[in-house]
Amino acid sequence: MIAAAFDYEAPNSVNEAVELLASREDAKLLAGGHSLLPAMKLRLAAPSLLVDLGRIRGIDYIRETDGKIAIGAMTTHAAIAASKVLLAHSPLLLQTAANIGDLQVRNRGTIGGSLAQAHPSADYPAAVLALDAEIIAVSSKGQRSIPAGGFFTGMFSTALQPDEIITEIRVPKTSGAGTSYRKFHHPASGYAVVGVAALIRLASKKLADVAIGITGVGHIAYRATAVEDALRGQSLAAIAEAAEHAADNVEAIGDTYASGEYRQHLARVFTRRALEQAAAGS
Repeated sequence: MIAAAFDYEAPNSVNEAVELLASREDAKLLAGGHSLLPAMKLRLAAPSLLVDLGRIRGIDYIRETDGKIAIGAMTTHAAIAASKVLLAHSPLLLQTAANIGDLQVRNRGTIGGSLAQAHPSADYPAAVLALDAEIIAVSSKGQRSIPAGGFFTGMFSTALQPDEIITEIRVPKTSGAGTSYRKFHHPASGYAVVGVAALIRLASKKLADVAIGITGVGHIAYRATAVEDALRGQSLAAIAEAAEHAADNVEAIGDTYASGEYRQHLARVFTRRALEQAAAGS
């Protein structure tokens, strides 16, 4: 199908993009375009103005900032997957990016676009939740930091205001921790039927810290707090039993490929696998 008629702008700065976004109530931002453009072709989205962020310089980077790792919103999945900075200091995002889609998707898609879309089966939400990341957004009113734990508000819904643009994601350094992202790929879309991001720290052979983010199971990515609580202070031998709580109190989504019950089963299986892999690297 063909998209409805729309105006197109390609600003050269974030400030110009903010002004354009605020100029029309139904304006939309274009980053990688993997989700918005197909929706427009199907007439599921019909913005009157498309604001292309592709010409803005300086928001595609990965660097150390104030003891954290800062990632520009227009940084591609491929750049994240290949980052030596992330490999050395915070590899969970790198491990996650390497599992996104296919080569073409990774070379074109961006972390900011993915987070802003908030697809219930996207990969990054699990990782940013497990890392307690900060998401930096800018509007004409200024800049604010949104904790990852409060960013995803529902299916395709976030805490972003209509006139806000994501400019940066900040994650902590996780040196000394073991991390892993394990995923059951949908064979057609490449999305996560279930994806689990895990981070653990050991102290005296006990689990001193555990963080688990899960995507694909419910309408929104979530922290598996029941598993985390069951594991803190325990030995690695407790992983299998604790992982059985990975989908506790989660209303699982179902479709023609995977029922809700199957997604809950996969959540338990992949939580155990992610934790075991993280433990091997800790």
